[in-house]
Amino acid sequence: MGKDKFSRRAFMRNTSLAAAGTVAGALTGRGQAETKSCCSKPPQISTASILNYNEKMHYRRLGKSGLMVSEVSLGGHWKNRNAGRYWDHFANDKVPPDVAKNRTEVISACIDTGINYLDITTAAECLSYGVALKGRREKMYVGADIHNLGPRNSKFCNVKAQTHNVDTCLRMLQTDYLDIWRPQAKMNGSNTDADVEALIETFQKLHKAGKVRHLGMSSHSRPWFEHIIAKYPEFEMFIFPCSAKTKAKGKAPLKGNVVEVNPGHGSDQTQSIFKKVIEKDVGIVTIKPYFGGSLFKSAGKVKFPVMGVGSKEENDLARLTLQCILANEAITAAVPGLSTVYEVENAARASYTRPLGITAAEKEWLMRITDEQWANLPQEYTWLRDWEVV
Repeated sequence: MGKDKFSRRAFMRNTSLAAAGTVAGALTGRGQAETKSCCSKPPQISTASILNYNEKMHYRRLGKSGLMVSEVSLGGHWKNRNAGRYWDHFANDKVPPDVAKNRTEVISACIDTGINYLDITTAAECLSYGVALKGRREKMYVGADIHNLGPRNSKFCNVKAQTHNVDTCLRMLQTDYLDIWRPQAKMNGSNTDADVEALIETFQKLHKAGKVRHLGMSSHSRPWFEHIIAKYPEFEMFIFPCSAKTKAKGKAPLKGNVVEVNPGHGSDQTQSIFKKVIEKDVGIVTIKPYFGGSLFKSAGKVKFPVMGVGSKEENDLARLTLQCILANEAITAAVPGLSTVYEVENAARASYTRPLGITAAEKEWLMRITDEQWANLPQEYTWLRDWEVV
């Protein structure tokens, strides 16, 4: 492909280096495997092996993938021209110049602040970040698929269609490989075991060809996820929603979290998913920290291009929300959508200052606003209530 793109040889070299980095150097960050036993020693990690290492940022091990990921990372979404929360496609697959400039600046800010993981879900995002990452693809771990080509559509639940999904991602991203292929399952959890096994078969073939390094899965259905986590060890990471309202089943509330309620939909109430992913050494990347943007009063009112740094109240709310989520060490990373350089810097500060803790006044303020917005979730986000107790 182009000289800016990684070759298969570089792919294999970097895979070997990542494996070697998990046993060398000084400890940085925490991850799921480290919480298995109070007596077990955490793996030793060389900071030299961490992409975009910044001493202020905290990094966590993405389960058995061995990747060290910044605990605050970058979600692929950002505000569009209609004040919506994401871009779906571009006419003729051409990235508008102002969009290319914005995403290039945001990626530069991520690299500067120590953010090293990017999670992508649409064709427009693949195209935009392909432009933004040109010449520096090695600076970010990329997890991706294209939602309308993935297993959310029953007719695409086969090896041929999913190979096309990945190949389209690669072409649009202008790269030779994905660090993580993380297809999106049906929102109602109706994918069959045969569907999942077709995804695993696709991954194995693509991995052998050097096109994908690790396998993940994204889903909005808790009961289905519980089944997949238990049955299929091939998955190294999962993606699901988590907010300041989320708490682990059967435990006292985490910092600022709420009393347990039954989430419905037949979900298992006997064991936390967080406990299961620790047992299976699976990484967790969480989405929807801000209820798809509806946590903020400005939701649906601010259009691209976003100007200025935003209100102090909403910046504080974003930062404290991320800190609340990251109080749970079973979570590897939260991936908020970030529209501006300032939003990147504000999100990074959530990690930088997290060890200082949240004051009682901040906790009360955060949960008061969160509860107010949670009670008034838009219809398209009421399903998030199924993820209140995880």
